[in-house]
Amino acid sequence: MSQPSLPPHHQSPHQPAQPRGARRAPSRGRRAKPALKLIVGGVLAAALVSGCGSGGDDDGKSGGSSSKGAQAKTLGKVAMPKVGKETNTMGTWVTDTTFAKGDVNKIVGYSLDGAKSRWEIPLGGQLCWASPHMTKEGLTAVLFRDGAGEDALCTRVGLVDLKKGKLVWQKEGSDSEGNAGVQFDEVTIGGGTVAAGGTGGGGAWSLDGKPLWKPAYLADCDDDGYAGGDDKLVAIRGCDSAEDSSEQRLEVQTVDPGTRDVLSSYKLDEKVEYAHVISTSPLVVGVDTGDSDAGTGTTDILTIDDSGKQGKLLSTIDILAKGYQPNCPATSVEGCGELALDKASGTLYLSSEVDVDDGGPGERITGLNLKTGKETGKTKMAESRSLIPVRTDDDGALIAYLGSMYSEAGGVVRVDPENFEMETIQIHPDDMKDAESGMDVYGDCTMIYAGKKLYIGDDRATRPTSGDGAGRPLAVVFGP
Repeated sequence: MSQPSLPPHHQSPHQPAQPRGARRAPSRGRRAKPALKLIVGGVLAAALVSGCGSGGDDDGKSGGSSSKGAQAKTLGKVAMPKVGKETNTMGTWVTDTTFAKGDVNKIVGYSLDGAKSRWEIPLGGQLCWASPHMTKEGLTAVLFRDGAGEDALCTRVGLVDLKKGKLVWQKEGSDSEGNAGVQFDEVTIGGGTVAAGGTGGGGAWSLDGKPLWKPAYLADCDDDGYAGGDDKLVAIRGCDSAEDSSEQRLEVQTVDPGTRDVLSSYKLDEKVEYAHVISTSPLVVGVDTGDSDAGTGTTDILTIDDSGKQGKLLSTIDILAKGYQPNCPATSVEGCGELALDKASGTLYLSSEVDVDDGGPGERITGLNLKTGKETGKTKMAESRSLIPVRTDDDGALIAYLGSMYSEAGGVVRVDPENFEMETIQIHPDDMKDAESGMDVYGDCTMIYAGKKLYIGDDRATRPTSGDGAGRPLAVVFGP
């Protein structure tokens, strides 16, 4: 499938247009897993990765747009740390009192406007992963290296209190033979359990730090990772093929968070090489059969009924055929972005690019019913700029990010779920459009819209480049 070019706002005056996905680091600096491993990614609708999409068809309702909106201010900026090479700074969270951001070898808490630093949690090593999920008490989970040196490994699992600015505990996993220092790829929190997984298997702890299970190697199977959120925990299980030990058959398992007992299981097609859990409730999984478009990590999206012992497939959305482009890190369990899910209506919102032949270039958002896989509607094209789903409100309306372009700053829009008309609710300061575009194009950004503020945090600290926008920050907060 040919790659449409990015909208003009993605082009530096000194650089040619890049194909979609070229600006992303698919594995956030982590090592690649062996082929035919299944990956899961469960993401809260309020914390999603920035980026762009690619066109769908012309069925369904199509809404117009309104350019009216309140002029927002730049409430706070976190300066990009000075680093010699790319460094993982994953982690962007907002509680009722604090904006917290992963930084170089630490997590920093700021006032809700991002203007004042309130606390700092030193980790002693680089962040390897940060769960997007939080408990109601403001607890989340992180994975970090066991030192600051080049040979440090991702072995430390930590429970973080984002309201108090405290590392509650840190643990190291041990395998079934008692060997300590197990390396993990990522970590999540769900159902009162902190669970870490990777190529070495999985392990879990209760919120009070009690070990619940260890990495196990049984019948040539292991847990690649887990997806959390609310009261559920979903495991991805990979088992070696009887014919070829280099190939794996992948299974999605809804498990008891305290014991890992399997409550429901669904085997994916043997052609699936990777998958990402987009949501645990309802259970929505993005899979990659090996020919996904650059940057998407997904060829199909599956909705699975996990109410019974054997899971049942409810619907399939063909990402390649329709040209929708979610952003799922290629070898990661959690981490899918450029989408939002309204659980009440069972609607998934995906970004897509509109090709020149369709009157573009530009972007639009399409709604899809998860039970049927059919379109519920789509927005009009946002000409020459990004249009990214961020979250849904209690009334089902979609909140989306409208990217900046050369002549205009970005903003936040509200999409009506009935007629898909867009209303601009926030316009960002004009003097930030270059930095904002730099974060969109060159960054690996997470966006959260809360309390009438848009939080943008970069998951990677990098050395500045000549075309990445003047003074590109690590994080920025826009609001009234």
